[in-house]
Amino acid sequence: MTPHKVAVITGASQGIGAALVSAYRKLGYAVVANSRSITPSDDPMLLTVAGDIADPAVGARIIEQGLAAFGRIDTLINNAGVFLAKPFTDYTEADYDLMTGVNLRGFFEISKRAVAAMLTQGGGHIVNISTSLVDHARSSEPSALTSLTKGGLNAVTKSLAIEYAARGIRVNAVSPGVIRTPMHPPETYEALARLHPLGRMGEISDIVDAITYLENAPFVTGEILHVDGGQSAGH
Repeated sequence: MTPHKVAVITGASQGIGAALVSAYRKLGYAVVANSRSITPSDDPMLLTVAGDIADPAVGARIIEQGLAAFGRIDTLINNAGVFLAKPFTDYTEADYDLMTGVNLRGFFEISKRAVAAMLTQGGGHIVNISTSLVDHARSSEPSALTSLTKGGLNAVTKSLAIEYAARGIRVNAVSPGVIRTPMHPPETYEALARLHPLGRMGEISDIVDAITYLENAPFVTGEILHVDGGQSAGH
């Protein structure tokens, strides 16, 4: 229906996701953008699909509407995610359902449909957004359910990369440190900067640049790219 490549981006209404929408449009991609509260766009090459990715029906709807609008799916960026830090024994069943719903079920439902579309067209690319806490736990910020769910994304990134390597689908992950987004109040910036050996927080542009690198790196698959100011190496 269109010669454009097509990128699907979840968690696309603010922060890293919104920046990725702009970046992929500048690369010439049509974009299918999802978040719970995303609003329609005047850009004919930007399709917005509102819905909670934790709802099993939403992932299917995003891919179906993207295929209907643009005819193909070339890249999926699983950017939607929930971070919740608290002592392990304080997590509730509701916390577990929320975090596994967004971070794992949401990933599963949309990714399997994206892979099916990519197989019919001979290839594609998936990027999962993880966290450096998987490799670099901090006693000051216990977050076991974050590590449980995002660590699962790291593992499945490598598994899917190998499963589909011979069929033209690459699968990578970006593992950020603490990024300066609306999630963090400005009064916390100084303390958060000290958590990184490079002495600063990450910027949204650092993550966008990493993802666009992976997009244009045809010999890279199964990679967990740490963009964390050195956190995963030590402190």
